[in-house]
Amino acid sequence: MTADTVDTSIKGITGVGDTGGVAAVTSAVRGRVDELLAGFLDARRPPVGDPDVAEGYRLLREFVVEGGKRIRPLLCYWGWRGAGGEEPHEDRAVVTGAALELYHAGLLIHDDVMDGSELRRGRPTIHRGLAGAPRWTGAETFGQSAAILLGVLAQAWADELLADAAAGDARGRAARALFNRMRTEVVTGQYLDILAHARADADVEQALTVIRYKTARYTVERPLQIGAALAGAPPALLEAYSRFGLPLGEAFQLRDDVLGVFGDPAVTGKPVLDDLREGKRTVLMAYAYARARGPERDRLRTWHGAPDLDERRAAELRQIIVDTGALGEVEDLIALRAGQALGALSDCAIAPEAARALAVLTERLTRRVR
Repeated sequence: MTADTVDTSIKGITGVGDTGGVAAVTSAVRGRVDELLAGFLDARRPPVGDPDVAEGYRLLREFVVEGGKRIRPLLCYWGWRGAGGEEPHEDRAVVTGAALELYHAGLLIHDDVMDGSELRRGRPTIHRGLAGAPRWTGAETFGQSAAILLGVLAQAWADELLADAAAGDARGRAARALFNRMRTEVVTGQYLDILAHARADADVEQALTVIRYKTARYTVERPLQIGAALAGAPPALLEAYSRFGLPLGEAFQLRDDVLGVFGDPAVTGKPVLDDLREGKRTVLMAYAYARARGPERDRLRTWHGAPDLDERRAAELRQIIVDTGALGEVEDLIALRAGQALGALSDCAIAPEAARALAVLTERLTRRVR
């Protein structure tokens, strides 16, 4: 499927009805999630008076409240609306979405430690910020260790939020079961990711398996289903959300992989050399390795994953990715997955407003520049 076909599919879904109304609701939900997270974190003060502990709490609050796209809370909300969720019970979906965002923050903190990343959302990563705070030796080790603890704390607090929202009835228990499954899947996906890096032999199918578990289920499919479960969705709708969510989640991560190599750091908020220096075994790089020959393959093997990779060598790697057709292949795959998601959405028996919102989100998530 081409990008033009995707455009036609989006217009077919969004062409009837008030997309301005969808935008207003989406903005309002995002604002409520932000407000809820700020209030929740403000109420959790350090149980000790140590100023360096207080600084860790402050950095965590800043990371959660002052950044992020709120993708998972929005998908949770629209999954709830699409399953027939009604306004008197809206708080439950919003609180659950906030719990998803807080859990996500913990994962990002851990991911940055594992990747050795310097920047996230245009600011120093949590472990880098903490490394600059203490007034003693071993700052780097302290920063990494403290960041791991703060990531765990964020995830524990996510559990607290979810316990409030998903308690007391069959719908809450169903949402909780999906949340629990999601946690197992995303950790497994992360494990597969570091295995691929250690083995240095991931092909396209293996790389796709990583993003299916590390990103697609966790970012799109499960948040939609968790929201739907809160509204009492039947199994058929949960399956329909899966048919929509998995390809969209894969397209989302494929776009992230492209931005990690070709993005503008001033826009993405992340250094453009990190993925190449780390030697990430993405679908993009799997295609490049599969197609490179001779000197091109030698340069890939030498410089992809080199800690001292500079911008000149990175530019050579980017050119190889383009010349081998790897970039074009991934762009085609993004369009294909987006088209599959929209095709599943058009067959999905959900409220029209929710269908329009999910179509708009599909476009934004697959064509984003940050």
